[in-house]
Amino acid sequence: MSLYSEYLNEIETRKEQGLNPKPIDDGALTSEIIAQIKDTGNAHRADSLQFFIYNTLPGTTSAARAKADFLKEIILGEVEVAEIAPAFAFEQLSHMKGGPSVEVLLDLALGADAGIAAEAAEVLKTQVFLYDADTARLKEALDAGNAVAKDILESYSDAEFFTKLPEIDEEIEVVTYIAAEGDISTDLLSPGNQAHSRADRELHGKCMISEAAQKEIEALKIKHPEARVMLIAEKGTMGVGSSRMSGVNNVALWTGKQASPYIPFVNYAPIVAGTNGISPIFLTTVGVTGGIGVDLKNWVKKVDENGDVILNNDGNPILEQKYSVETGTVLKINTKSQKLYAADSGEELVDMSDSFTPQKQEFMKAGGSYAIVFGKKLQTFACEALGIPLKSAFAPSKEISHEGQGLTAVEKIFNANALGVASDAPLHAGSDVRVKVNIVGSQDTTGLMTMQELEAMAATVVSPIVDGAYQSGCHTASVWDLKAQANTPRLMKFMNDFGLVTGRDPKGVYHSMTDVIHKVLNDITVSDWDIIIGGDSHTRMSKGVAFGADSGTVALALATGEASMPIPESVKVTFKGTMADHMDFRDVVHATQAQMLEQHGDNVFQGRVIEVHIGTLLADQAFTFTDWTAEMKAKASVCISNDETLIGSLELAKSRIQIMMDKGMEHDNGTLARLIAKADERIAEIKSGTKPALVPDASAKYFAEVVVDLDAINEPMIADPDVNNIDVSKRYTHDTIRPISYYNAEKKVDLGFVGSCMVHKGDIKIVAQMLRNLEAAEGSVEFKAPLVVTAPTYNIIDELKEEGDWDVLQKYSGFEFDDAAPKQTARTEYENILYLERPGCNLCMGNQEKAAKGDTVLATSTRLFQGRVVADSETKKGESLLGSTPVVVLSAILGRTPTVEEYKTAVEGIDLTKFAPPKKAPIDSLSVHY
Repeated sequence: MSLYSEYLNEIETRKEQGLNPKPIDDGALTSEIIAQIKDTGNAHRADSLQFFIYNTLPGTTSAARAKADFLKEIILGEVEVAEIAPAFAFEQLSHMKGGPSVEVLLDLALGADAGIAAEAAEVLKTQVFLYDADTARLKEALDAGNAVAKDILESYSDAEFFTKLPEIDEEIEVVTYIAAEGDISTDLLSPGNQAHSRADRELHGKCMISEAAQKEIEALKIKHPEARVMLIAEKGTMGVGSSRMSGVNNVALWTGKQASPYIPFVNYAPIVAGTNGISPIFLTTVGVTGGIGVDLKNWVKKVDENGDVILNNDGNPILEQKYSVETGTVLKINTKSQKLYAADSGEELVDMSDSFTPQKQEFMKAGGSYAIVFGKKLQTFACEALGIPLKSAFAPSKEISHEGQGLTAVEKIFNANALGVASDAPLHAGSDVRVKVNIVGSQDTTGLMTMQELEAMAATVVSPIVDGAYQSGCHTASVWDLKAQANTPRLMKFMNDFGLVTGRDPKGVYHSMTDVIHKVLNDITVSDWDIIIGGDSHTRMSKGVAFGADSGTVALALATGEASMPIPESVKVTFKGTMADHMDFRDVVHATQAQMLEQHGDNVFQGRVIEVHIGTLLADQAFTFTDWTAEMKAKASVCISNDETLIGSLELAKSRIQIMMDKGMEHDNGTLARLIAKADERIAEIKSGTKPALVPDASAKYFAEVVVDLDAINEPMIADPDVNNIDVSKRYTHDTIRPISYYNAEKKVDLGFVGSCMVHKGDIKIVAQMLRNLEAAEGSVEFKAPLVVTAPTYNIIDELKEEGDWDVLQKYSGFEFDDAAPKQTARTEYENILYLERPGCNLCMGNQEKAAKGDTVLATSTRLFQGRVVADSETKKGESLLGSTPVVVLSAILGRTPTVEEYKTAVEGIDLTKFAPPKKAPIDSLSVHY
């Protein structure tokens, strides 16, 4: 059967699902389609033309290669196609976004036919996705005296590819659609359990919110044809939980603009809003697509005559509506005044200046951030090639410097990595700059989209300025089903060919390493001055500063080694008092959230960097805190360690990297060896005193400060989704932190989960030791609820086997993962036993394994949203409560939450994570601008 026949069969299957033909990325299929176009009598010719013109993916796909070559033949007159005149062929090349299309345009522009060369040059002047090989050809032609090359470069030096674009509309009419009340997790927009379909944009779009919501949105578009639909989180924050490019893609698919008539199902520029704005990482993703994020502030706290906030019976502030945004409300955004207005009365509703910074307006004008990043590089190159001064067509980096004010830790890191800065003055929060990215991570459920983005921007190799890049397999580790078997190997091959160290070896030398991506990135980050970008919101490292990002920003970082973002404000977190022996560090993490709210009323962490002075806590344990900061709605976190602790963490990182090398994971480009050498260099700097561990300046300015009182933490705490709160906006947030005694040992637990990125080796050892203790006291251990244990990495399992802990776990397990025969179907029912699962995300991700509907799950993970670990049944809401490892283990054994006394007895003699605040304030670092 021909590839075309197979494609027709696939089309019929998709019709049954209400889907259009899948966009074509295969060059061999495209070649068959081209042959049928050339055959004027072919029965499939008309359809083939439609597929070729409107359904072939651009960039560096093999289909784009075949399409570009055929369009070149048409332009040169080697082939005549009545429906595709040379002018139309040029138009299609202009929409193909680089790679083979730019190569063909350069061939034509630098060719012998002057007429064709002039036409090709005009198209090239609109292109920005040029790489070193492309610009080298232009430079070579310029040096050889080629007038066309000079003309193109002069256009690039004036950035005409940007300046000649239409300006953004002065007024944008919008019609509102309330997606939900309360915080909206990106799981509502792009459910984790549908991760397998993210690369198929049309199919994945069908999972956004609900079919009913999609019909309502379509009806609004018909009723208000001149308006854009604005998706709203009423009484909440939009896009919490993750960056989720697929979520933004889905919103854009239903409410945005089509990027090109020749590229199917790629839309951009969605408008999203929330009463409390947009989650920081999700807002970054909205900006990538040239979209608009709106902080509505349409509900405010009610105050009495004295100006004091009025509380309800639950102690929560009473909110009153400032203005309505109920579904169907027509509003107007004025991009010049940068305000939101009521369409009927013209009343000003809210200031939107934060939505229209010069940089964001450039993204909107260019159709996304990629074109701006590449455009800046292209203009700079052209000016250098022509030997003329650069007069940037773009908004300058926003450089804010306060004389005499010291730097926070994140400000120091940004200053050290800033690119293209005009002044030597130190930059403070609010500055908007380009920065070098040191470490980049891609995970497997977003990796396929990152792969598409890299193909679309015509990138072929990881930037040489990136120190290390890793592709994980952790999000699809638990079930090796047909979807994973189809997607994972091709993702790993693409990324390995691109230059990343990969969790699965395309050459089959080492078996699949499904280690949790955050743990691997934490190990391969070998400097406290690094900037890390990762395709997951939990990209939070104990060294350097890490930002969870969408798949596109990850692709951009891989291709260019850069990112553009404002320097965030910081909140300083310090500790006082003494940590009780029976408390786990996870309780310190919960206490930080609870005490912050007590001290400040509002979540001062949201959108800011948490600078946590953790001092003596090694990387694995410190990661527990940084990992949780994603759920605090923080933009990032920075750990302040003393010299000795940082050296210990770097030595640990070196040993882990060496194990990766021993297992055969080193890339041909020598990534891992270079990282070890970099770690050695950093250790030498610390030991010599030439560059001590990173600390902020004593005169640094913070948005707020939080002091965590360890003495106040006297019993385990649980983050509760509070699913029955009368105020919908209070459900599924991480702000409800309750002591274990709140539950009176009456809260039934249906499933316990110890995993995945929030735990380290010490947590798994705690599980083993609790089993030993209970066995010694009771003679045996009986589980009244299932307990799923998922170690984050294979290294941890190897070490547990050497130290004797794995034997104890095996003794009580009713299931142990087998890499030689991985599960091919997800578990649907659980027995009251211990399950030892494969390293990876497991239940936390919600895309493969799940608890039964309506279950109450107590977990060490981070996600308490609907659609993750749990789902509602017809009679009961699913609950995902989050706590420490010992609380989870004991609750699974008891089948309920324990009393404080039961808990203390169970952990007696167990070496829980110890933490003591630094005995003295960190010494001020030298005011040296590295």
